[in-house]
Amino acid sequence: MSHYDIVILGAGAAGMMAAIEAGKRGRKVLIVDHAADPGEKIRISGGGRCNFTNVNATTATGRERFLSQNPRFALSALARYTPEHFIALVRSYGIAFHEKTLGQLFCDGPSTQIINLLVQEMAGAGVTLKLRSSLERAEKTEAGFALVLSDQAVSCEKLIVATGGKSIPKMGATSLGYQLAAQFGLRVTETRPALVPLTFAEQVLEPLRELSGVSTNAVVSHGKTRFEEALLFTHRGLSGPAILQVSSYWREGDAIAIDLVPGLDMLAALRQARKATPKLAIQTVLASHLPKRLAQLIGEELDLPGMIGDFSDAKFEKVVAAVKAWTLKPVGSEGYRTAEVTLGGIDTRDLDSKTMEARQVPGLHFIGEVVDVTGWLGGYNFQWAWASGFAAGQAA
Repeated sequence: MSHYDIVILGAGAAGMMAAIEAGKRGRKVLIVDHAADPGEKIRISGGGRCNFTNVNATTATGRERFLSQNPRFALSALARYTPEHFIALVRSYGIAFHEKTLGQLFCDGPSTQIINLLVQEMAGAGVTLKLRSSLERAEKTEAGFALVLSDQAVSCEKLIVATGGKSIPKMGATSLGYQLAAQFGLRVTETRPALVPLTFAEQVLEPLRELSGVSTNAVVSHGKTRFEEALLFTHRGLSGPAILQVSSYWREGDAIAIDLVPGLDMLAALRQARKATPKLAIQTVLASHLPKRLAQLIGEELDLPGMIGDFSDAKFEKVVAAVKAWTLKPVGSEGYRTAEVTLGGIDTRDLDSKTMEARQVPGLHFIGEVVDVTGWLGGYNFQWAWASGFAAGQAA
């Protein structure tokens, strides 16, 4: 039986970061993954360009963009490993990157550059990477842990679980991390798909299907939470960054409100059009502010025939409500199949925020997406992976 100081389950962003930091400390580290290649979710992230962090992730505002039953849990790790730390690492490898919007940093080239960086860092730290190997059994021992892998048995002093959540099962996502937590007596909060497209009932969806592929900037709100980003119509409902963001807050039975012309005083614009172009139909006026097909659909739904010059302010108020406060009630989401992350996970009450170690199981650490910490879209979840991986790698 081979013995290691540390075994890490999961060669994703968090797992590889933990392996690097532990290896640098002279620890004998084995990192195991059932996939054929490391960092598969890194590879597909950001449209293949890897949105590897967000410059705002550890600002006062950014720290509020992590969802958890205990939102303060993530602060310790995030304070000790900031976006600037990972940016410096990226720069040291000569990887070109750019800021897209809202503080999001993307590689100029393919996301495999980030994977290669992490693999090289692991090799330099003496980490052993084992792929196409899965955990069959784990047991606590006096000296640490005994693990049965699909191809060998190993023992270790410390075990770091970085197995991710349930999102994108076709990429190999499993519930292993939650199963291990339950085995060792840790609590797991409710898990659900997050950063995911929303779906609608047939009667709502039918008129929207012809808009599939149409995108527009919008403000999407759920209660007091609002996001101004792109909104995309799909054949099953709504997607785009604004919808993905609000999906982390939405629950079954809730409605969402959509402002299709953010920043525009629609009533003033309609009054101006009534004066300047009185012979136009409402659809034509709306098309100057919205994609043509969307303007046409709204006009049909409003059923306000005639020329805009004949419209009263009362009619205009109906138009404003339809455009500025369009209210819809989703029936569900696309689920884990397309969800970018999993909301919920290992209950943070059972973990030490400085080390990510289980309070009642010495030597057992949980990091990354498997923990009940979920960031906004736009690099926040990667920053949590780097920070939580760093914290465990420094402590294990």
